[in-house]
Amino acid sequence: MRADLIDIVARRLDRPVASFRALGGGCVGEVYRVQLKDGGDLVVKYDSRPNPALDVEGYMLRLLSGRSALPVPRVLHSDPDLLAMEFIEGESRFDAAAQHHAAELLAALHQVRAPQFGLDRATLIGGLHQPNPWTGLWIPFFRDQRLLYMADKALEERVMPAALHRRVHRFAERLDSFIDEPEHPSLLHGDVWTTNVLARAGRITAFIDPAVYFGHPEIELAFITLFNSFGTPFFDAYHALRPIAPGFFGQRRDIYNLYPLLVHARLFGASYLAGVEKTLAPLGF
Repeated sequence: MRADLIDIVARRLDRPVASFRALGGGCVGEVYRVQLKDGGDLVVKYDSRPNPALDVEGYMLRLLSGRSALPVPRVLHSDPDLLAMEFIEGESRFDAAAQHHAAELLAALHQVRAPQFGLDRATLIGGLHQPNPWTGLWIPFFRDQRLLYMADKALEERVMPAALHRRVHRFAERLDSFIDEPEHPSLLHGDVWTTNVLARAGRITAFIDPAVYFGHPEIELAFITLFNSFGTPFFDAYHALRPIAPGFFGQRRDIYNLYPLLVHARLFGASYLAGVEKTLAPLGF
């Protein structure tokens, strides 16, 4: 552990550090479990790269804490290059009881409303910029700020071939033939997959690493299916609380997963574009 980082954390928090231990995970910066000499137990993220934005993660966690009952770590310090939050015990393993609890928590989150889709500011997903201009309707928001924005960036970064980019744009022109407007804009965690949820003894202890905005709950549910974060116990419990409209597990789920697939292509490589092609082809694009 670098002595300079120990000094940075102690100085920013104004509390002496007893020990540091590196933790795995996280797309942005270094992640550590920090024990303070006064007994505090924290998770600290540090990003020494140019233009860090860990303060955005701090903002999102505070928003979720302030606007919902979703369990998230309490933020103790938030700077662009350093984020300190409470350490919460838990593992990314979910028995049926934990999945039921996750369904209750996310169904309640999705009841938190806003007048429009978007957010007061841009956020991040996996360290990538996520624009959130307030928009009156969901379909234009998803088309322009999610699907086309991420496809255009993938083309610009030479991750996506021009031919596939054109197919995405042609599909986007017909998007209103495939998805519907929701009842209201819902507060979303935005990045619910296995390692971003912690559980212990059949209860969810925390949701971490959010990508917050107000959107359609179906995009949240779709992402959960992409990597099988939760299974049948979750969806049965969620459906009992907030009925999932017919047809979601057909085309709509795959359409909404175009967004995280494009995110993963930019973050981890073009192999994720195979999923984009697999979704577009049966739709005629």
